[in-house]
Amino acid sequence: MSDPAQKLRDFKPSHEFFIGIDSDGCVFDSMEIKHKECFTPMFIKYFGLQPVSKYARETWEFVNLYSKTRGANRFPALVRALNLLRERPEVIARKVTVPSFPALEEWMQRETKLGNATLAAEVAGGNEALVPIKKWSDAVNAQVEDIVHGVPPFPLVRESLEKLTARADAMVISQTPCDALEREWAENSIETFVRLIAGQEMGTKTEHLDFATKGKYDPSKVLMIGDAPGDFKAASANGSLFFPINPGNEEKSWEKFFGEALDRFFAGTYAGSYQESLIEEFNKYLPENPSWS
Repeated sequence: MSDPAQKLRDFKPSHEFFIGIDSDGCVFDSMEIKHKECFTPMFIKYFGLQPVSKYARETWEFVNLYSKTRGANRFPALVRALNLLRERPEVIARKVTVPSFPALEEWMQRETKLGNATLAAEVAGGNEALVPIKKWSDAVNAQVEDIVHGVPPFPLVRESLEKLTARADAMVISQTPCDALEREWAENSIETFVRLIAGQEMGTKTEHLDFATKGKYDPSKVLMIGDAPGDFKAASANGSLFFPINPGNEEKSWEKFFGEALDRFFAGTYAGSYQESLIEEFNKYLPENPSWS
């Protein structure tokens, strides 16, 4: 099968600046609805967590919304949630067996494009141990398609996109499946502002930035906008700049980006103490470890 990431490698600049933008929780206020109404119920249903549903819900939300792993790819997030849940005293006291999937960890170690297509190919190739993971992931996608509609971009996102595309090439850089991203951007008529939409099928966020920008842009003219530590990590790994959308304070963040940060980025005064103060504030928003540990 052809490599979906080839589109990123073939990407040609049309401006001297590049801006990568995360989608869920950054452009759209969709993290809560996706995780609380789609991921969590399927997590409980498919992994037999009904006897500890309260703790399963709290654990899933901690991993995916309220900690440093916010915005992670669903497969590493699943492993982390199951591991944390298994160690909870309340779960141990109820003698509930939380499943583990060594085959999933083994697959994640050798596959960089952690998406539904690669998972389906792995299962079709005879990896039966991943069937429960595929059933869960497919069910999540069906729930998202069924439930997540009419979620608009945060205030000032559209205006920011209009402003930035005059001088920069914009690209969606996300760990959401491409079809969901394309649906959500098109539903809000903002897909025309970005040159490309890169989802989980094209690799990690770090790879997206690397393939799209390396050797094509001066790293000081590449900016990643995101709401999760993984977005910052991807920017850092590529020597790019980072603008944080603070979880729970997204409107203020977009105000700052539109009114101040974008102009500084174009003027070359963004790096250094200005960026450092933004990242320092961002780092206070999400804890590393759960309150119950």
